[in-house]
Amino acid sequence: MSTTRSFQAMLNEYLPNDLLMEEMLKRDWVLTNIEKDNNWKGGKLIVPFKGQQASSIKMGGLTTSSDIAEYKYVRGSVDDYVEAWGSLIFNHRDLMDHSGRVKEDSFLKILPDQIDEFMTYMKGTVSVQLGTGPHFATLTADGTAGGLITVDHIDRFELAQKVTLVDGNTAAGDYYVIAINVNTSVVTLSATRGGAAADVSAYTTAQAAKVYTDDADTTSFTSIKSALLSAANGGSANLYGVSKLAYPYLQAVNVDGSAITASNILGALFDAYTEVRQKGKGGRADTFLMSYKNGGSVMKAVETRTEANANFQATVSGKSASIYGWDEIEITTVKGKLNIVMIQEWDDDVIAIVDKSAMKFYSNGFFKKRKSPDGQEFFEVRNTTGYQYIVDVCLFGELVVHKPGNCGIIHTVAY
Repeated sequence: MSTTRSFQAMLNEYLPNDLLMEEMLKRDWVLTNIEKDNNWKGGKLIVPFKGQQASSIKMGGLTTSSDIAEYKYVRGSVDDYVEAWGSLIFNHRDLMDHSGRVKEDSFLKILPDQIDEFMTYMKGTVSVQLGTGPHFATLTADGTAGGLITVDHIDRFELAQKVTLVDGNTAAGDYYVIAINVNTSVVTLSATRGGAAADVSAYTTAQAAKVYTDDADTTSFTSIKSALLSAANGGSANLYGVSKLAYPYLQAVNVDGSAITASNILGALFDAYTEVRQKGKGGRADTFLMSYKNGGSVMKAVETRTEANANFQATVSGKSASIYGWDEIEITTVKGKLNIVMIQEWDDDVIAIVDKSAMKFYSNGFFKKRKSPDGQEFFEVRNTTGYQYIVDVCLFGELVVHKPGNCGIIHTVAY
């Protein structure tokens, strides 16, 4: 018996190539572009807002003193921040073998790269929640007795990933990813990491089966989607502990997108923009957040220059957008410029119309590696198979859409 290591297959052989890995695509538009306040130390976060405007105007005389409408200020609050934890584990034996035949001749160089890459992955996971909600994939076919689920976002799955599966009439179940077929969008799940396929036939599309990050079905960040959608359209009923229906200030403009098709999407976006400008409470909601499916339809409409959109002029924003994992198109019309942002962490069924200044992410220091009181960033574990070191990364925070009335959202997009 020997102590456990992970890189033994790479030792004591000629290795002329660097460690090969897929490029980690950034999925964190929300975290990158939304203003951040990193000084929230936990506890209740107060969100005060003006609930109503003084509005007493009378023609030909003075309003009776007892009939004057007053300003009303409301004290909303967020009870506490949400915690997200990510964990990495390294084997001591790998660290001891750093003089082997790996090209860089040191596993100590690999470790910081893994930690940085993992934090990028974690940011993407959090940004999916902040964008469209706690689940990161939806089943597009019923689960099978052989552990197969067909999903709408195959790119969000990783081998050995732990996920929570939930639908409307089946208790939440924890599973592990043991196989991924990119071309068929099929994932195979097991009840144990690396075990046999599990029976997941109880999870069906009829009951809206969804896949969540471990325990995100019960604990998750507030999303732009839930904050902007009305409860009737699938959003949250409250913001800051206050009913959205109680104050227009808390209500984003909701636009029905059920009639949108690939051919009419560009005109529909401008109609929605006009509606938000008419009904909104101010600000400049000129940034459309959408999936690559919807963004691709917009690009086709711009490129084909059909009669319906012949008066639209489009220019592509700087190529620098691509290196961040999202793409932007700037569309110019007589009404001004609109920014079309296609991002990996967005779902197909909604398109948000946001004023970026209307929201802020509050946190206690943003992403941090956990440190012990004596400053150690690695937690040592002793097993009979050897020592291991665990690195934990944490994020304590919450998204606050403090001016929802400045924004809009198109829902029920289903072409």
